[in-house]
Amino acid sequence: MSTTSSARGKMTSSTVQKAALTVGIVFLVVGVLGFVPGITSNYGTMMFAGHDSDALLLGVFQVSILHNIVHLLFGVAGVALARSYSGARNFLIWGGVIYLVLWLYGLFIGPESTANFVPLNSADNWLHLILGIGMIALGFLLSRNRARAGDARA
Repeated sequence: MSTTSSARGKMTSSTVQKAALTVGIVFLVVGVLGFVPGITSNYGTMMFAGHDSDALLLGVFQVSILHNIVHLLFGVAGVALARSYSGARNFLIWGGVIYLVLWLYGLFIGPESTANFVPLNSADNWLHLILGIGMIALGFLLSRNRARAGDARA
């Protein structure tokens, strides 16, 4: 998972790679927790997809099997892309863009709409806004020194 070697032959990772790895791991944990009764309330009402799923992760965030699978896949992508500097940076920036699009999607569809197939509630929408802004900020801020230096590997 590294881009450079130290004098002792150890592999090291950049800060942006560590951030992408951390974000990826968090998504994996959230995806798994979405399948744990007790941590997910109303677990018995969880549907594969759609707004009819009344399961709530941490009693707040509406989830479904599909929603949990999306978290798991996003986590796998984060862990995999953290192996390279450019992959990590792209995961954070473009993943953040995806979350901002999800935020907008959640704002414009009604909670009872058949278009709410993931499903999303108000808490999900605001979390998506925070995640989108946070991931984009991490991607740009943690890579700005390297980009400013004109490093061709970025």
